[in-house]
Amino acid sequence: MQINYKTILNYFDNRSTNASAESFNAKIKAFRAQFRGVRDIDFFLYRLTKLYA
Repeated sequence: MQINYKTILNYFDNRSTNASAESFNAKIKAFRAQFRGVRDIDFFLYRLTKLYA
């Protein structure tokens, strides 16, 4: 609790969470799982920006 008290209080003060970041992270993981891993990182980032940007 003492380590994370600022982020906990931030929710109650501003009603802000990191849910959108977590959701985007889940989308990236699902995209990677669809292709069974990534070998060409440049192409992966290109496709990712075209799909979610």
